[in-house]
Formats: sequence, structure tokens, C-alpha cells
Amino acid sequence: MRQAPGKVLAVAAGVAVLASGCAPDTGSADGEYRVAVLAASAQNGYNQAVYDGVVSGAEELGISVDTKILDGGFDSTTQLSQLQTAATVGGYDGVIVVPHDGPSLAGAFPLANSVPVITVLNPIGPDVDDMEPQVEGVVSTVAVPPSDAAARQAEDVVDYCAELDPCKVSLLVGSLSSPLDIARRDAYQGVLGEHGNIEVVSTVEGNYDRYQSLSAVSNTLQSNRDVDAILSSADQMTLGAELALENAGIAPDSVYLTGAGGTTEAVQAVREGRWKANYLNFPASMGAAAMEQLANAMTDKPVETVVNADTVGPEGVEPYATRETLAEAEAEDFTGEWNG
Repeated sequence: MRQAPGKVLAVAAGVAVLASGCAPDTGSADGEYRVAVLAASAQNGYNQAVYDGVVSGAEELGISVDTKILDGGFDSTTQLSQLQTAATVGGYDGVIVVPHDGPSLAGAFPLANSVPVITVLNPIGPDVDDMEPQVEGVVSTVAVPPSDAAARQAEDVVDYCAELDPCKVSLLVGSLSSPLDIARRDAYQGVLGEHGNIEVVSTVEGNYDRYQSLSAVSNTLQSNRDVDAILSSADQMTLGAELALENAGIAPDSVYLTGAGGTTEAVQAVREGRWKANYLNFPASMGAAAMEQLANAMTDKPVETVVNADTVGPEGVEPYATRETLAEAEAEDFTGEWNG
């Protein structure tokens, strides 16, 4: 990569200001790349953290990038249209996607123009657990298989339940209309179903919302007040479950609570012992990793087809967090990469 004298990089939403650093060997006439970040929802904290990571990743790479975040509004049809437009009349050199529905986005490929696409959190294609690019045009996936992550959560519940018979467990998933959440639900049931002492008393949907989860878990507690564990696939929903327990007069720390996402609230809850564990995500670091692979693709450098999202976080922070792992010296200052 050749040095670009006098250019300084600073990237902001929709606008790139040139500052010191390196310019790419190829690209637009002025040495600047245009990158679209297709968010499942631009108002969602996780998606915003990914976008922030894309911006900071470009800064760290020393390339000039004009980035724009596009709001999918948690609608698969909207995001499909955005992807098709970005690859044709949008004039973008590359696209980073946080898919709302990875299988449905496969319908956009192959794209009209050969624009490299990086997908974050979920793959694009029919198999939500296959991280290798499944369609022509997707060059890299920054994620972990959702079934593997869900199975890891369930295994910890099995350990907690070892001395309880029966051990009553409630499953709290996002939406069972989503292939992603179906895969998680199936993984939970697959692991828990191997143990005769564990009884899954309910499976409810929280739609990744604290207050919908509060309502769903409150209803569950009316007939299952003696629940031993609530296994949740998202931190926002675990926060709702915690509120439901408190409203029912049940001490949250007397129930096994876990979540996934690694929000600042979740990390604090695990540190305080209110939750037993959390499967951390590192969305800002994932965004930076996606930008790195996109930059490689745009400059004809080797691209990693799969980036394990569990490995991109701060050094020494274990992705499966407990009170003990967060007390380790390398993790003691970690507070999470996003607010849910």
C-alpha cells in the first residue's frame, strides 16, 4: 500500500474527511472507497456498534472510506431491496451487511455488479449454521454458528441442573418465525433433552425486547413459579425476565439467568452475580474485522472467508463469560462493546 502524503483519515456517518494515513492502491479516482453498511435496524444498539466498528476499523487500516448506514427496519424485504440497489445504482465499492434474515437475502445474488459483500453475525444463504460463503458475491462471514453458541449456553444449564431433579427450565427466544431463532431453540432442546432430570416447561418469544419479554415471562411464571433456569438468547430479553422475576417476588439470583450479546448491562449483571453467565458478542470488533476483510477484497488481497467472531474481542476476554472469567486480570476492565 503506497503512502498518500498529506491525507488524513477521519470517517463519520455518511461523510469521510481525509486525514493522515495510507491511501489504497486502487479504488475511486480520489483514492476514496464508498461502503454501504446495511443494518438490520439502524436504531438497534448492536447494529450501531457494528457500524461504529466499521468506521474505527477503516481508521485503523489507514484507508479513506465514505461510509453510509442503511436502515433495514427489521424488514427482510426492505433489506433485500437495499442490497440490490447498493450493488447497482448505489455506486458502492463494497457492502457490509448485518442480515435481518440471511436466507431471504440470498435472493439478491449474484449481484448485478461484482461488489464484494461481507456479512456480520449471520450468514447469507439457506443454512444459518454454515459460515462459509454460500452464495456468489459474499466473500467473508464474521460470525459463529448460532447452534454452536446456543448449545454452549445449554451445556452450562446442564451443569447447573446436575443436582436438581426435576430441574425446570424456560426457554426465551427472539422469534420462532426466524430461522436463526429456530436453530437456537432446536440446539437448546437438543442438549437439554439428553438429560432426564431437566424439564423444559415453556418456550416463549421475547422479540429481542425487554418489555415483551417481561410480559412473556410473567405469563410463564403464573404456572411455573418454581422455574429453576431461564435460558435466553439475547440480553435485552434476559433483562425483561429479570424484571418479571422481581415483580413476582422471586429473587433473580435464585434462578439461573443467562443471556447472549455482551451488553454493558449484561456484563455488569454477571459481575454482580445476578446472572450466572453471558455469551459475549463483540459487535464493534466484528465491524472492524468486517472492514478489514472488505478492504482486502477491494484491494485484491487475500480474504479470510470465515472470521470466528469469538476471537475478535479484546485479548484475554473469554466469549463465554462467568463471574470468574470476568474477574481475571485481563478482563477486569471489560464493560461490553454495546448498550442493549
